[in-house]
Amino acid sequence: MIIRGKDITNPVLLFLHGGPGMPQYFMFEKHNAELEDHFVVCYWEQRGVGLSYHPDMSGDEITAEQLVSDTAAVAEYLRDRFGQDKAYLMAHSWGTFIGIQSAAANPELYHAYVGISQITNQKESEKRALAHMLSRYSESGNSRRVKQLEKFGAHYDNAGIYNFFTSLTRDVTMHELGIGTMRNMKSPLTGIFIPMMKSSVYTLREKIVTWFVAKPFLRTSTNLIQNLLDTDLAGAYTEFHIPVYFVAGTHDYTVNYAMQKEYFSIIDAPLKGFYTFQNSAHSPLYEEKRRFIELVVVDVLNGAVSLAASMLPQCCDRQHMEPSAKGCSRVPGMQ
Repeated sequence: MIIRGKDITNPVLLFLHGGPGMPQYFMFEKHNAELEDHFVVCYWEQRGVGLSYHPDMSGDEITAEQLVSDTAAVAEYLRDRFGQDKAYLMAHSWGTFIGIQSAAANPELYHAYVGISQITNQKESEKRALAHMLSRYSESGNSRRVKQLEKFGAHYDNAGIYNFFTSLTRDVTMHELGIGTMRNMKSPLTGIFIPMMKSSVYTLREKIVTWFVAKPFLRTSTNLIQNLLDTDLAGAYTEFHIPVYFVAGTHDYTVNYAMQKEYFSIIDAPLKGFYTFQNSAHSPLYEEKRRFIELVVVDVLNGAVSLAASMLPQCCDRQHMEPSAKGCSRVPGMQ
């Protein structure tokens, strides 16, 4: 794990990265390190990922259930190390698959759960994504892309969905259409691989292991992806005993935006807030970072939902401002 923060007495935040197999510290390093102004942030690299990979590992030992258990163990370690009763749990993409289960299983460990691009029923999400992409390419007359996508047949059978989900074609076309990692990220090579390779935190060996050893191992030697596609979280996890926050980009088809809203509507929690980011795809925490920090500081840290289900004024995008009846006013404690 990589643990960073400006003040050791700040609240602890445990961040669950995406993938499976894709650590995200280097993305925060490049796009949004400001969480570290308000939290002691633990960027944990999950079992079998990057810094946590070991060649003696067996794929059989890395399951969703084990990762939920690992999450609790890391949270308990952070509580003990920093002398705090609870941590905040934040997850992105694949991390939300583990995160929402962790929030349901161990509410005593967490102040709140923040799901960014929250997974619901990924099999259905993949079907909707493929249908959307085929429609977009058909409308633009790009028959080559239509043929590439049609071969997966993800509308009809499970094998097609799995092959589509794990394909390079999905990655390339989603980024091409602005519905992938970020709306303006046209290539995972320049948007993800190169920032990782430029990161000053990892050694060259660690970078090579992350990309070319650990990630393929998790995808081919474990059952994580099939488990993801076989699980309907919205049908299994709806009751929570801590505040729940969902953060979603309207252009997200990596994890379907409409399905995130549908899932949120059936959740029962002591407090819940849904935050729509109109200019984002799959990564609003990087794409509209000031607005993301705003909601975390104003709502999550204060156990509130004052900014939920509404858009922040544009002045709040450019500065650390809080909307008020008179327009915008500065948020206490933010420079």
